Amino acid sequence: MAERSFAREVQTLRLRAGEVFEGEAILAVTKALLQAGVSYVGGYQGAPVSHLMDVLADAREILDDLGVHFESSASEAGAAAMLAASVNYPLRGAVTWKSTVGTNVASDALSNLASAGVLGGALMIVGEDYGEGASIMQERTHAFAMKSQIWLLDPRPDTSTIVDMVERGFELSEASQTPVMLMLRIRACHMHGSFVAKNNVAPKFSIQDALENPQRSAARIILPPATYAQEQEKVVTRWPAAVRFIVENHLNEMRAGDLEDIGIVMQGGLYNTVMRSLEMLGLADVFGKSRIPLYVLNVTYPLVPEEFTRFAAGKKALLIVEEGQPEYIEQSVNQFLRKADIQARVVGKGPLPMAGEYTGAVVSAGIKSFLAEWAASALAPSAPLSSPIGVFTERPLLPIEELRKAVPMRPPGLCTGCPERPFFSSMKIVQKEFGAVHVSADIGCHSFATLAPFNTGASIMGYGLGSASGAALSGGQGGKRSISIMGDGGFWHNGLTSGIGNSVFNKHDSVTVIVDNGYAAATGGQYIPSSRADLKNRKGRNPIEKAVRGVGVEWVRTVHTYKMQEGISALREALTTAYKGPKVIIAEGECELNRKRRVAPVLKRMAQEGKRVVRQRFGIDPDVCTGDHSCIRLSGCPSLTIKANPDPLRRDPIAHVDNSCVGCGVCGEVAHAAVLCPSFYRADVITNPSAWDRLKFRFRTTVIEFLQRRFDRRLARIAAEPSL
Repeated sequence: MAERSFAREVQTLRLRAGEVFEGEAILAVTKALLQAGVSYVGGYQGAPVSHLMDVLADAREILDDLGVHFESSASEAGAAAMLAASVNYPLRGAVTWKSTVGTNVASDALSNLASAGVLGGALMIVGEDYGEGASIMQERTHAFAMKSQIWLLDPRPDTSTIVDMVERGFELSEASQTPVMLMLRIRACHMHGSFVAKNNVAPKFSIQDALENPQRSAARIILPPATYAQEQEKVVTRWPAAVRFIVENHLNEMRAGDLEDIGIVMQGGLYNTVMRSLEMLGLADVFGKSRIPLYVLNVTYPLVPEEFTRFAAGKKALLIVEEGQPEYIEQSVNQFLRKADIQARVVGKGPLPMAGEYTGAVVSAGIKSFLAEWAASALAPSAPLSSPIGVFTERPLLPIEELRKAVPMRPPGLCTGCPERPFFSSMKIVQKEFGAVHVSADIGCHSFATLAPFNTGASIMGYGLGSASGAALSGGQGGKRSISIMGDGGFWHNGLTSGIGNSVFNKHDSVTVIVDNGYAAATGGQYIPSSRADLKNRKGRNPIEKAVRGVGVEWVRTVHTYKMQEGISALREALTTAYKGPKVIIAEGECELNRKRRVAPVLKRMAQEGKRVVRQRFGIDPDVCTGDHSCIRLSGCPSLTIKANPDPLRRDPIAHVDNSCVGCGVCGEVAHAAVLCPSFYRADVITNPSAWDRLKFRFRTTVIEFLQRRFDRRLARIAAEPSL
């Protein structure tokens, strides 16, 4: 169950030549794959390319009609290894994952693939998660492309250009017998646009053709002495072939301008930001016409020295707009121009920062600084090119200290109703009893438990590596035990072997918690092997407990996250038991977002049909709440907030449940488990109530009104008595 269904949108994948495609870029990439005659597609979900996997899953019928094999890979390494089908056969294959973390996971297979080379086009569509919207450590794909000599496309954020680069990527791969990466940034993935479609093409060489005519070549096996020859082939044959293809097919773009003594070189993915900055400075229009000559690198590796020298000829200075560091492109440009004895000054880091996303404000400031030194007249007031916006007026930015005062800190957190929240509340309660415990965290929704209010977790090393990252602190000396966390997605990704299997083999005396919410929830809610669903073309319902016991774990406890007493008891036992081997707690509770996607349509349909539907809500009695707020400190649910105390004799604000409550009951469960207070109550909201429901409602209302009137009379009597 993905974050959303593309069942309706995938019908646009059937568009024929000459028809206009309109839609999201991810959908356009899928259409481009089909137009290019891809034979097989795989990948692993992760922002910002999760939707590519979701689209392909919804397009299964179209893929089957064309004879295209598709599967969700077990990991990025598994996806990269799929491209081995293109090593010996002219099969076009494409895989996708989130970069750079996914590229790191796939690195073993990628290094071998790049060394062996390919006959069929091998394309990796990587989601470049760099910048202010990123959820990972800040690195770029460029370094990996250089390290393994994999060509890197960074297309201009335009739907037609992206589609063209997908098709050209296959051709470049085949022309140079080298795998190719196509990098898509977050905003490019989710932009909408249009392009003129072509017909879908069935693979010229099918999977069945390969199976019926098996081929092999010792020269493509990753063993000496073939590996030495492969390195020479990379440099002597494949690289020149790639450069020729890039030049002959004009993959990079040069645009002229009347300010001919300067120029801007940019990564293709930054084109829109640069153009918007130039427009705000009055140096470009909304249609892409710039007064400054531009060199747009839709291919950022390999670079073409001849194109750089041609672009730089006669110019005083070039501004290199390249995100991140090291500044690979800037360093290469300096080398190219010095070797060609071209003395144009290369400017990049300095006007532009070494680190951080190049937003519109950052790029505008950098370009303005560059122009102030090398073309000051361009900044003088003049009639700008046609622009509905007008000339950019610089505004002073608020100091960060002022923003901190005005904008409260709001760290990422678990969703309202998240089943992981009560288990981490349980951990917090247990640590009050046993003292602080070292916790190795992991990637996934549960990583938010490292932040307030739980503050649980000392490190995050990689997806499914929670248990492995606690290996050095695995006990075994009879002292205090550590706890490691991993999710069900991370467990199937690599946690079963690197974490659980390793802890069995090395006799770790530690505790591993596997948070099982039923999906790869953090990437949009995709199904995984343990998902409790009957899946077409896949086999779900593979129990985690069975897999854990299968690799030798003897101490296993399965608890439901919402039953906090169960979780507390299991944690207490795991930390105190005399058993010295690895201990695994499987904390089950279905992801609330996916549960709502599954249940809400059913309930809505029942209500429309006049059937009885009950929706639970929780609240806090304002007369009972003391304003202690332990419930908020222990659970941190987004629906828990505060409001003014109705008691005029008390000043502390009381807790309050707002309208975002989904009725999961965690707040009340936390209050009960922590022995906090009895102020929580549950209300059942009934649609289409039965006669019995109405009778109970009238009876309860009558009793409450009677008691309230009696209470009001007593208050009035007290008020009428003379004060002492």
